Amino acid sequence: MKSDIRVCSVWEETHERPIYTLSTTCPECGADAVNSAPAPFDPTDQYGEYRRALKRRSR
Repeated sequence: MKSDIRVCSVWEETHERPIYTLSTTCPECGADAVNSAPAPFDPTDQYGEYRRALKRRSR
């Protein structure tokens, strides 16, 4: 699941600080806004099954 918060894709060249928005474009310069955070996990994680089993056992 991706975050709804986006950041200006060219903020490093255009702005002094990151410009965050919920829109698909930057409110200050009109450039595209991109997802501000990577996905929290990899769906192809080959060790996820083992981690979840270990977590269940420790409860």
